[in-house]
Amino acid sequence: MSSDDLDALALLHDPVRRSLYAAVAARGGDVGRGEAAEAAGVSRTLAGHHLDKLVEAGLLESGFRQQEKKGPGSGRPAKVYRRARGERSVSLPPRDYAALASVLAEVVDALGAEERAERAAREAGARLAKGHAGEPVERVLRERGYEPYEEGGALRLRNCPFHVLAEEQPLLVCSMNLALCQGLLEGLGDEPGRARLDPRPGECCVSLSKINED
Repeated sequence: MSSDDLDALALLHDPVRRSLYAAVAARGGDVGRGEAAEAAGVSRTLAGHHLDKLVEAGLLESGFRQQEKKGPGSGRPAKVYRRARGERSVSLPPRDYAALASVLAEVVDALGAEERAERAAREAGARLAKGHAGEPVERVLRERGYEPYEEGGALRLRNCPFHVLAEEQPLLVCSMNLALCQGLLEGLGDEPGRARLDPRPGECCVSLSKINED
């Protein structure tokens, strides 16, 4: 745990900043000050102040969106915000599970044990479902950090909980992630075939199709 991580996350103790951060993260893309202010229920000026503080702390990134109207009188580009790509974590005492997970992923790859890893992931998903009997899959996925949202009747996952490992070992981690989600669905009494690989930049590689979709 670094002091920078602790200082950054401490900013979210403020309810306004926490609401603004949540509003930006939930959009999954560029969000203007006005949009964030409306979502958080605060003034645009106050929102701008706190959003810039979140940028300084590395929790958000900022940029500019060109106005749709071109030419004279179009105004300056609007400042927009998006969730930062980096990660922040706090553990007391310090722990580093990601380093061990990375080593284990390398071992699986070296041994050619991908099928066994997928089977283990599917069984882990089924075990996870046992503690959530009767709950909708959206709630369970949200608790696991996937940040599900609906689009066109399907369920997409805005966040990959295994992002660092997925960048190191994309084929292995994405296949295990899919198996985990399939096991979870099966354990919840849902259709495991709904989970499929459907990668989109900046999101989880898995999505859930409509029920009974061919």
